[in-house]
Amino acid sequence: MLILTCTGVSFAHGSNDGQKGIGLIMLILVGILPGLYALNLNLTSESISQLTFSAQTIVNQLEQIEQDHLYEINYLPVDNSQIAANEQATNELSRFLKTSADISEITLTALAVKERKITEMLAGASLTGLSTPQRAQLRSDVYLISSTLEKLDRLHQLPIALDTDIVQTHRCQLASLTQFIPIWVKVAVAIALGIGTMVGWKRIVVTVGERIGKEHLTYAQGASAELVAMGTIIAADQLGLPVSTTHVLSSGVAGTMTANGSGLQITTVRNILLAWILTLPVCIGLGGATFAAGLAVVHLLGFE
Repeated sequence: MLILTCTGVSFAHGSNDGQKGIGLIMLILVGILPGLYALNLNLTSESISQLTFSAQTIVNQLEQIEQDHLYEINYLPVDNSQIAANEQATNELSRFLKTSADISEITLTALAVKERKITEMLAGASLTGLSTPQRAQLRSDVYLISSTLEKLDRLHQLPIALDTDIVQTHRCQLASLTQFIPIWVKVAVAIALGIGTMVGWKRIVVTVGERIGKEHLTYAQGASAELVAMGTIIAADQLGLPVSTTHVLSSGVAGTMTANGSGLQITTVRNILLAWILTLPVCIGLGGATFAAGLAVVHLLGFE
């Protein structure tokens, strides 16, 4: 029973904690090697064609909405240059994506400009044929378009005449273009988690098994706590909720100790609670202080 429940906790632990390592590695790769990792270069030509088709369909529908006066939007002014319109579209969508911002009369037009831009960039070309600056620009445009469509849908401000099925399909296609993980990154993170657990297991096991309750953890209590931890972490993964594997397991153990009448070691429980409460404000303070120090150094050196 313990082998099964421990295996379940290990699986849940990997599915939860592995995301953090993978996310950090992908951020670094996209930042320092955008030519290779800004876009999913393994995307098939058929998938690219489908993405281009759905983008053009949305452009056509937005243009039809404007022509039929079904939605109050105005086209962005083009100062004798498509680049000017594209830059203005970037500014408008960036403004719209701010938390407190709302749709303006040119938001949908900016969206149409960006959709048209990616169709032009992908038309008749493969992702490998794009230069590094083009790949970085395409990734930025994909983020703006996908986030704008998501926010419009959330605020119920998508035009009625815009096909919602096309919009959802298009968002999935955009995600496949940028939200990918090379297999070697998954393997590396899995190995790192495994080695880390093998090396640093003792401190956590002693704390969880011996220092939460006044009595040592029994096999039945361990299996119960692991079942709860496994179910909670997997449910959180499915719902996209961030949780701490150690905190979830510690809480499960505390529950079994209480139910068994073993009693809790208040000092350990208090320290765990303080860690939960203080982590967020302390990290916010440290992050703010680090950023402020960085800005001070930049100003001091004159690199403004």
